[in-house]
Parts: sequence; structure tokens; C-alpha cells
Amino acid sequence: MPKRKRHQASAPVPALLDAPENRALISHLREQATPPNGPNDLTLGPWQLHTHPDFCDRLSALAPRHPVEAAYGMPVLAFEGVAAVVAAGMGLLLVRLPALPEGVETGRPRPPLTDGEWRSVNGYPQNCTSAEGDARLTALIREALLHARDLSRNRPRY
Repeated sequence: MPKRKRHQASAPVPALLDAPENRALISHLREQATPPNGPNDLTLGPWQLHTHPDFCDRLSALAPRHPVEAAYGMPVLAFEGVAAVVAAGMGLLLVRLPALPEGVETGRPRPPLTDGEWRSVNGYPQNCTSAEGDARLTALIREALLHARDLSRNRPRY
């Protein structure tokens, strides 16, 4: 019997699941989560993978020194528990930013997340060369991680 395929990602830290800044995201991901239901299902953590495995690898390559966490079958980049980037489907990045910089190719909206602070971005930009697109996405991910850092550090401490 073949083993269930697992994609590499660190387990979600409790801070990711518990951070008040992530409530809408975690709720949305939890609603879509499904447990594996067959021996050939791809998984991320204990959940069925909802992102193409090649796109998971792309997220890791765009942020090579940052750990990828698992949240209900989706790869997530976070800073101190505050989610910054989610890789979804076959090429959609959801980035947490107040606004997107110029020249970033937007992706298909993902309501209710993209109705608020999350922005949808094409993870394989068509409007530039591959190297230029990778550089733009790497910079965008860095900016989203810095924004998550600011959100984390401005959180009220009790």
C-alpha cells in the first residue's frame, strides 16, 4: 500500500492559530479544511493539501530563510505568529498588506479574506520575465513579513 505523500512544512505553532490578527484567516482555512480520505492524498500536516505541491515549493524558494508553517492544509509564512502570506491553489498568493505596490499582478479575489486586509497576487506573474517576477514576489513577501512583524509588535500585551 503506498504511503500518503506529505509536503514539508513545520507544524503550526500555537501562536499562529491563537493570534487575534489571524482569526478571519484561520476561520476561513478551517472551514475549507478536509482530512485526508485516501492513501494517495497529499497532506500538509494532518490535513489534505489545498495548494499544488509545486507552488508550495515555490513559496519556500521565494522566502528561503523563512520557515513555512502548516495551517489546515495550506502553507503559511508568519512572523511571531502573525500570518503574512498564504499559498493557495495552483498559483495564488494571499498577502497581508494595507495596499499592493505598483507593478504587482493581482490574482483572483478570495472573499471574504480579500474583502479586508488580504490581497490576492498571481504567484506566477505574466507581466514580466521570470527573474523579474521572482524578485518582485520576493520583495512583496518580505514586505508582508515586515507588516506582520509590525502587527505583532504593536499588539497589546497583557
